[in-house]
Amino acid sequence: MLEGLRRLGGVVPEQVLPPLVDERWHYRRKARLGVKNVPAKGRVLVGFREKHNSYIADIRRCEVLDKRVGYQLEALSELVGTLDVRAKLPQFEVAVADNAVAMVVRHLEPLTVEDQHKLIAFADEHDIQIYVQPKGPDTITALRTSVESLYYEHPDYDIRINIGPLDFYQVNAGINQKMVKRALVHLDLDSSHKVLDLFCGLGNFTLPIARHVAEVVGVEGDEPMVKRARQTALANGIENTRYYVCNLMGELENEPWMKESWDRVLLDPPRSGALEAIKALGPMKIPKIVYVSCHPGTLARDADVLVNEFGYRLTHAGVMDMFPHTAHVESFAVFEAG
Repeated sequence: MLEGLRRLGGVVPEQVLPPLVDERWHYRRKARLGVKNVPAKGRVLVGFREKHNSYIADIRRCEVLDKRVGYQLEALSELVGTLDVRAKLPQFEVAVADNAVAMVVRHLEPLTVEDQHKLIAFADEHDIQIYVQPKGPDTITALRTSVESLYYEHPDYDIRINIGPLDFYQVNAGINQKMVKRALVHLDLDSSHKVLDLFCGLGNFTLPIARHVAEVVGVEGDEPMVKRARQTALANGIENTRYYVCNLMGELENEPWMKESWDRVLLDPPRSGALEAIKALGPMKIPKIVYVSCHPGTLARDADVLVNEFGYRLTHAGVMDMFPHTAHVESFAVFEAG
């Protein structure tokens, strides 16, 4: 990250933060598991696809997945091998919440009644919620008529965020809690502040911030997600948030929230970064901007614009080991208006 900031962005942080680390095993809460019946091996393969091809790695268990899933790959393989639809079942989507484990079965042909009974029996044995998906995401339904809603919590802020089995949320619960706490520390909030949270999602940062400030405005490109973010705020007794739907990769100058003044901004963009938002916000001389990045290259690019075009200082930067045992790194940067 530091080399990228220096070489690609022409910037050096004033202070390097210690890395955020947590449990190195059994941390992963989200996964897409490929499924392939391989007669030559005499078994159904269930696991991750190999890099640069579509083959599924022949593994019996996974040490980075939550144990309730990672230690059940062999059992899943045996289950699929007994299903009538085994040749038309390409993948499982796994979602581990604080209160339950969910698995979405993607099937290209209708499940027989016998297949449904086998899936229910597996779910009961392993305490897993089973959902089925015959077509697009809007066709997902729980195999049982009633299941407990999935959620994760920020216990330090008395926040509970309801999630669906295909929702995006951070895969590493321990790092996520530490990351949110670090963000709030470096935002240096007080009760009078108005805060703008771009790429807010379901409110992972928005809601903890809202406990400490006068108002938070969350902006996200997905309208159904924004609707749920509003509902989640109210469910947590939070009434000092507003939300807008906006394509944050497009023109932003005429957006209503761009006509307001902000004491703090938090950015948590996808891998493509937040260049359009940076160019729109830079001239506003916002006192502090906290940028959470999942791609060091786009962070360096955006830091270049903030520092070398708009005169901000890069006061702090550090990394977060969100995906132990991989080469992927998440980054954290703090900018102050010059």
